[in-house]
Amino acid sequence: MFRKLHPVGDPVAITLDGTRIQAEAGEPLAAVLLRASACHARLHPVTGDARAPYCMMGVCQECLAVVDGVGSTQTCLVPVRDGMVVERQAGVRALSDG
Repeated sequence: MFRKLHPVGDPVAITLDGTRIQAEAGEPLAAVLLRASACHARLHPVTGDARAPYCMMGVCQECLAVVDGVGSTQTCLVPVRDGMVVERQAGVRALSDG
């Protein structure tokens, strides 16, 4: 559904849900999620519905994902870098006891 019009940065590789994909250094991670085959960032914690990036400026919280092991990361505010590991967030973020 979405495609890039112009290059933003150098090509890099990130891992999305265990699959290595190409992106460009510095572009918003949410933009990469929108171009992915399943263009959602998370599953709603109550209904399980797929939620995708919407506002692209950190207001709506729809783009939350697990980035490098940190849950509920706003992917619209995170620039892509080589080697980044991203998982779509399913449900409520788990909190540690410590």
